Amino acid sequence: MANELLYEKGICFAVRCVSLYKTLSSERGEYVISKQLLRSGTSIGANISESNNAQSTPDYVNKLSIALKEADETHYWLDLLQRTSYINQQEYVSLDNDVKELIAMLTTLVKKHKTKINQQ
Repeated sequence: MANELLYEKGICFAVRCVSLYKTLSSERGEYVISKQLLRSGTSIGANISESNNAQSTPDYVNKLSIALKEADETHYWLDLLQRTSYINQQEYVSLDNDVKELIAMLTTLVKKHKTKINQQ
């Protein structure tokens, strides 16, 4: 159940990143930072998806840890886009809330499963 929700949030966030990339590149002439955002923002969901077929608990934790790193990177690119005025405050807050939610969920799962591994 938690994985299904995490997967859905990851893919919905990826769709938002793709849409923002399209807007930034076609309407605002920004290609470099938006491409970085596209890569990291879509990688979150891809790694969540990969975790669903992990070969072991450590492999599962590794995939989710990569997703967490990508979420942190995405947060950085969003912050940079806002501070350079490529996205407005409203766009920033909406996307930032979503990525922070993903970070919180991923952090909880990674910690939970690392504890589980250490107890074995």
